[in-house]
Amino acid sequence: MLRSLVGSEMCIRDRCQGKPIVNSISLKVGEALFKEHATILRKHGAAVVVMAFDENGQAATEAEKVRICKRSYDILVNEVHFPPEDIVFDPNVLTIGTGMEEHAAYGIDFITATKQIKEQCPYVKISGGISNLSFGFRGVTYVRESIHSVFLHHAITESGMDMGIVNAKELLLCEDLEPSMKKLCEDVVFNKHPDATDSMLNRTQEEKAKIEARKAGGQVAAAPTALSWRTKPCQERLTHSLVSGISEFIDQDVEEARTQFSRPLEVIEGPLMNGMNVVGDLFGSGKMFLPQVIKSARVMKKAVKYLLPFLEEEKRAKMIAEGIDPDTQNLDDDSMFAGKVLMATVKGDVHDIGKNIVAVVLGCNNFKVIDVGVMCTWEKIKEAAIQHKVDVIGLSGLITPSLDEMVYNAKELSKEGMDFPLLIGGATTSKMHTAVKIAPHYSSLQHPVIHVLDASRSVTVVQALLGDEKEEYAEAIQDEYEEMREEYYEGLEERKVTPFSVACSKGYKIDFTLRPPAPTPKQLGITAVTAKLEQVVEYIDWDPFFQTWQLRGKYPNRGYPKIFKDATVGAEAQKLFNDAQTMLTKVLKEGSMTLKGAVGIFPANQTEDGQDVVVWTDGSRTEEAGRFCMLRQQ
Repeated sequence: MLRSLVGSEMCIRDRCQGKPIVNSISLKVGEALFKEHATILRKHGAAVVVMAFDENGQAATEAEKVRICKRSYDILVNEVHFPPEDIVFDPNVLTIGTGMEEHAAYGIDFITATKQIKEQCPYVKISGGISNLSFGFRGVTYVRESIHSVFLHHAITESGMDMGIVNAKELLLCEDLEPSMKKLCEDVVFNKHPDATDSMLNRTQEEKAKIEARKAGGQVAAAPTALSWRTKPCQERLTHSLVSGISEFIDQDVEEARTQFSRPLEVIEGPLMNGMNVVGDLFGSGKMFLPQVIKSARVMKKAVKYLLPFLEEEKRAKMIAEGIDPDTQNLDDDSMFAGKVLMATVKGDVHDIGKNIVAVVLGCNNFKVIDVGVMCTWEKIKEAAIQHKVDVIGLSGLITPSLDEMVYNAKELSKEGMDFPLLIGGATTSKMHTAVKIAPHYSSLQHPVIHVLDASRSVTVVQALLGDEKEEYAEAIQDEYEEMREEYYEGLEERKVTPFSVACSKGYKIDFTLRPPAPTPKQLGITAVTAKLEQVVEYIDWDPFFQTWQLRGKYPNRGYPKIFKDATVGAEAQKLFNDAQTMLTKVLKEGSMTLKGAVGIFPANQTEDGQDVVVWTDGSRTEEAGRFCMLRQQ
């Protein structure tokens, strides 16, 4: 995103060689600033990636993708006069196969929207970040790349998608997929039936088992008898139901657990939370997948729902014992919830998929979630937190500027004297950044700042913050983050940095009396040169050719011509080289290629401060043709 108009303009003007593509701008900043960004880019001849965001957030459905892109196109082409062929739309590749119904159509929506955008917005290009699509199946590359292959095949051949961010090394050809895998991928990408995600999840678990077996050097273990787990103790049965997403027996197992505890709340805080902790550990280690976490959360929700009448009964009995009529109480009373959590995507950021998944998981665990949306200012977050009397605030963000916004929110929380524990999450966040940059501004034993790695961990963290051992938990977090900060700053101290003034004084100095400059060339300026192809064939460097085709030999057969001896890629490299020679011979014979070049020789000298090199138009050195800024990181 364009973070600084001045900085971005200077970068395009002074640093870019050739035609830059700026990533990215969008309508989320409003029309006025959107036009300002686009005008600067047009001025410098840059192409631009335009995200399908507007003032209301991220386009998720087909209709929203088309609407926002068409609106952006009309503004750019008709008002800013931006060349339409320099526009690259990114209509948001979003995650499918999460287990949430509202996410199921994200794949087909992108594909159909791409076709409509290309039809309604002539000359534009379409791009997207493909890895987002299969995030729910992370940890099993074969499954993820198969989904990408099917998605790209249809998006490119049927809808005209032009480019995408992919891992080219692991890209599979659609026609090379196993028929069974191809069908599973098509079912989930096109949302063909309600069980598409579960079917793909089963295949993913099979592939995961094969991977683990190969690591162990053995065979895939035989599956246990279908209901053998029903003979285990109650806690283990509850854990199995939560991990496996089985809701069939949850009511009877929860009832058995309830009879073993004095209060129904103890069932939630004890065996059920223990099971969810196992889910969190398995997901964190890559042994469970996002759709499974959602299924686990729904089993938890059913368990809590079973216990709610008993919780209500206990609450009524307590009120009666205290002389209070429970039937006269506020109908909006939310004391039955385990706690209230405010969720917000910070100002400047419109990504909310991950936040929504966290909200589902928390909601299924009997927490009331107040979601205030995306692009949330500090004022909006503060107002909602006070109004709803929340117990915890959770901030989410995906783009890098969100990190600074989270720091700002932490400072404002401290300035206002608030005491809400603060959770930090999102793709761009990290435990180290939270410990070093955010926590020092607000964190304390009463209101710690905690980085939450993923949705499965959110329940455990919130439960600990609202439990009887909150202070002990917060103290452990504080100690861990303090150690991380010390480690971070010790690392900085180890860097021996030379002061900039000292570095400048050590610059290379030439004594022109001892070493006179070379004579001035006969011709300054630009000179066009031509050559016959036959003259340069012997100078062709074939190493980049093989690298482009991703053929890399290993030492000592890494480069040309030794690559032909490499045991792994040698034969294919030789075949490719022979094909290239055939093509080159044909080009030489037909004379279909000509070589032309340009050489520019100009007077130049460094500036007085020694930081830049000034290039002059001619020998008089009166008119500056350009400047090379040599300053690096300080």
